[in-house]
Amino acid sequence: MPVPLYQAKAELFKTLGHPVRIRVLELLCEGPTPVRDLLAAIEVEASNLSQQLAVLRRAGIVTARREGSTVVYELAGGDVSDLMRAARRILTDLLAGQGELLAELKGEPAAGTTS
Repeated sequence: MPVPLYQAKAELFKTLGHPVRIRVLELLCEGPTPVRDLLAAIEVEASNLSQQLAVLRRAGIVTARREGSTVVYELAGGDVSDLMRAARRILTDLLAGQGELLAELKGEPAAGTTS
């Protein structure tokens, strides 16, 4: 019996539901990156990064290739970059709305309005 689409989507978002994995994807949006550079940018234990990269690789979200003794990771497709940009836009809109609500609660005029 095939998995319903909504369940497959939930599994995808579950896979993305870890801060280290999100940071990895943000860095890989800039292009293929060696593991040593990911490790330096994220500042987690090598074993933790390796574990999170394995989760992303098993899900098919990233790919890895060996260049000599270096392993380089990259996004499996451009749609992941689109998803990361969409998440940033959604969060920006949510936070802007919260800022307007906070200003209202403080009795301050909302940005872009006159009293």
